[in-house]
Order: sequence, then C-alpha cells, then structure tokens
Amino acid sequence: MTEPKVLTRVEGRVLHITINRPEQRNAIDPETNYLLNEAIERFASDSEIWIAVLRGAGDKAFSAGGDLKAIDASVSGGPAYEIPAKGYGGLTARFDLTKPIIAVVNGLAYGGGFEIALAADIIIAAEHAKFALPEPKAGIFAAAGGVYRVVRQLPKKLAMELLLTGSSITAQQALHHGLVNVVTPYEELDVATENMIERILACAPLAVRATKEMADVGLEMSIEEATAKQARRDYSELAKLVVSNDVREGVRAFAEKRSPVWTAT
Repeated sequence: MTEPKVLTRVEGRVLHITINRPEQRNAIDPETNYLLNEAIERFASDSEIWIAVLRGAGDKAFSAGGDLKAIDASVSGGPAYEIPAKGYGGLTARFDLTKPIIAVVNGLAYGGGFEIALAADIIIAAEHAKFALPEPKAGIFAAAGGVYRVVRQLPKKLAMELLLTGSSITAQQALHHGLVNVVTPYEELDVATENMIERILACAPLAVRATKEMADVGLEMSIEEATAKQARRDYSELAKLVVSNDVREGVRAFAEKRSPVWTAT
C-alpha cells in the first residue's frame, strides 16, 4: 500500500506535518501541494491546535522544491502543474495566518522547499542542511515569494548572490546571517524542536498571535504608523487579546506565583 505523500499527526496543541516523498527528496508535485494546503487549512481553522511543525521525511531533504518531472510534463502539454491559491504548500501566499509555524529543515531546502521554509516563523536546521533558490538554472525564477522573502531575511548582497547564481548556503552560514534560529546535529532535531515548542507554549497563545500579526504587518509600515495602529487596537488579534480570559489569567498567575493555564479564550 502506497503511503500518503503528506503525513499529519496531532500531539497536544501541535500539528506535525511531514512531506513524505523521501525517495524524491520530498519534491512537491501537485498532489503533494494540495495535501500540504489541506494540512495548513486544518491548522488555521482548528482552535485546539496552536503550533504547526513542518518537516520532510528522512535525513536527506526538507524538500528539493517542485517535482521537475511533473513540471516538465506540464510544460510539454501534459496535466497542468497546479498550485493552491494560498501558494506553495498552501503557505507562501497565505498572509493572514497568525499562529506560529516551525520549519524543521532536515536536509536540503531548495527552490519551493526553501520558499516554504522562508514563509515559516522559525527555522530549526540540521547541521548538514543547505538552502538554495536554483530556479534560474532551470530558466525560471523563485516565484513562490522567494524573490521577495530572501532579500528581507538575508543581507541583500548575499540574497542577490543566491538569487542570481542559484548557489547554496550551509546551515551554519544561514545561522550566522540570522536566517535560521537553531542548528543542531540531525539526531538532536527532535529535541531542539520540542524545546522550541515548549518555549512557545509557555506564552499565551493569543499574545503569540497578536505579536506575530503586529510584527508581520508592522514590518511594512513606519514605526509611527504601526504604533498608531496598535493604539487604535486596529490589529484583529490584538483586539481579541485585550479582552481575553488569558490576559486576566496571566496577571492572576503572576500575582499568585504560579504557572498560568492558557485557554486561548
């Protein structure tokens, strides 16, 4: 029996999503793209799930990007290489998701795979991971937001080198330049991921979502505009936070010298 191309499991408040095509270096064909989109839609809509973790199966690749066989067939007149409306993996063109996503890069992240990782909030990488946008070598470009995100997340000259040459950088280089948060031996990826999950879950989920929304939206504004928007409570997640039970719980727990119990209400 053929295994699904995308695996999902829920552990507590966390949805784990795995691209499950290790023999194809977790390359993304249209079916995989839509299965990833379904998983992210589930994450976005399920109030009981607070964090998503996205990774690739095996130890070779997070994702090598688009499945070139499927793309070639499309270019040659075969079935169209369709991409969900919300972008590669249902993520790269999704701009309204305020819950945090962790990308666990367990090997190479190339092309669309790198673009998905760039769209995550936190990247935890194995020591042997590599990152690249090699699309120009195939006569195309990083169309799933990579052109725009990489110049925001790396120094511009380095970003342009990646974009114009298709060359790769190592996990250590990515860490040095702030592209990834943690680099660890492959065998310790799960430990590093669980540590990050626990640190996020220690915070109020509504506060986390409001913070993510303000950071993302505010990045496109001047600080003056962003703080004025905050003062008006003109961020949707902030408006929920300020009247939430979690605000009261946080203050009460601090006064009672105990750990808060968050409910996201």
